[in-house]
Amino acid sequence: MSEHEQPTEFKRELGLIDAALLAASGMIGSGIFIVSADVARNVGSAGWLIVVWVIGGFMTLTAAVSYGELSGMYPKAGGQYVYLKEAYGSLVAFVYGWSLFTVIQTGTIAAVCVSFFKFLAYFFPIFSEDLVAFSIGDSFKVSPAQLSSIVLLFILTYLNTQGVKLGKIVQNIFTSTKLLSLLGLILFGFIYLKPEIWQANWTNPFHLQKLTKTGEFIQYADTPALGGAIASALVGTVISYDAWNNVTFVAGEIKNPKRNIGLSLLLGTAVVTFIYVALNIMFTAVLPIEALGTPEKDRVGIVAAQAIFGANGTAVIAILILIASFGCANGMILAGARVYYSMAKDGLFFKKTGNLNKNSVPEYALWFQFVVAVILSLSGRYGDLLDMISFVVVIFYVLTIAAIYILRIKQPNQERPYKAFGYPFLPAIYIIMGLAFCVLLIIYKPTYTWPGLIIAGLGIPVYFLTKNINKV
Repeated sequence: MSEHEQPTEFKRELGLIDAALLAASGMIGSGIFIVSADVARNVGSAGWLIVVWVIGGFMTLTAAVSYGELSGMYPKAGGQYVYLKEAYGSLVAFVYGWSLFTVIQTGTIAAVCVSFFKFLAYFFPIFSEDLVAFSIGDSFKVSPAQLSSIVLLFILTYLNTQGVKLGKIVQNIFTSTKLLSLLGLILFGFIYLKPEIWQANWTNPFHLQKLTKTGEFIQYADTPALGGAIASALVGTVISYDAWNNVTFVAGEIKNPKRNIGLSLLLGTAVVTFIYVALNIMFTAVLPIEALGTPEKDRVGIVAAQAIFGANGTAVIAILILIASFGCANGMILAGARVYYSMAKDGLFFKKTGNLNKNSVPEYALWFQFVVAVILSLSGRYGDLLDMISFVVVIFYVLTIAAIYILRIKQPNQERPYKAFGYPFLPAIYIIMGLAFCVLLIIYKPTYTWPGLIIAGLGIPVYFLTKNINKV
């Protein structure tokens, strides 16, 4: 290739451990230190708190081992987008990519970058989310945390335009550090276990009840309400476990992808599931369930760390979240752009996003993603949007796993280096659980369903508009 000739293929720079760390990194942001407060309020008991995290982990592991078959069949950049296209056609795949671009990926990136500065404010109050950097009228106010997140977004996006090797180095350093730090926190929590709190939490651990923000317990009226409570509790855990599939987006840059993508999915999700469940068991060893459900701004991690380390606990968690947020944001920025690249190759996105720069990365896709993430950061609505889109996220996971059955009929002769573990039963269990989750949300939490469906549905007219433009 001459000096001025642009690359047309990705460089395979990511090994098995790199890919596994990428899968784990996207999952672990600041959410694990916050989400358990909402879970505790919905279920009101230590046993059910852990059950909800186990259910979320089981669903994630089941989906991950099922994706192994698809990743072996189509080891291409874009991952889940490619699987949906092969099974259902370009419209369904585009709606997924559209949802990813407008909210799922970009909203998560925005949330994680803003979260970085929220916790940096513990050491440097100038970055506080409670201050106002500038405002337009009374309704639009931007905090220093939101404004500073743009700088972080720019730095990480620029780093990732310099090649996947540099992005990989940043990813591995921060992901390894946060995994070791989380394991250390769990260990210290069990060392300083409070027997009276443990006994109180685990004496009657499966009494499902509502816990108010003021610390009062309210009994659920009937059995359907209990189902609604569990579905509501699962919303946060689903979001916390999400982004494990990001490793499939970079399939074009993974060495021996037919083997390593499936293995990395299994390794990454298994490690994170263990950490999430162990961390929540540790929470119940140092905090009564009332304290778990009522911390200031839902910051369970800080309250737990204070119970373990005293006054230094806040600093410990702040540092851990800074590491987790930086690594998570980098991984999601790196991975997301590959989906838009694949869409452009199919004539379904801005044409330039289908080009690779001299470093063999989709630079235009990275910068388009940056722009949307900045808009969402400044809007301050990314948290609400992510809650609203959780329904759509699970629907696409269900559709992707159902694609295993469809493609075994449509493409029986396609090479399958790895077949879905537990087929046909385990993938079917995920589909049933995913659909049950969605039905319960429709009934009990409609505000978490219809806005996400509207956002995804807007992709349909955009799809036909894009097709017509590209015909001209």
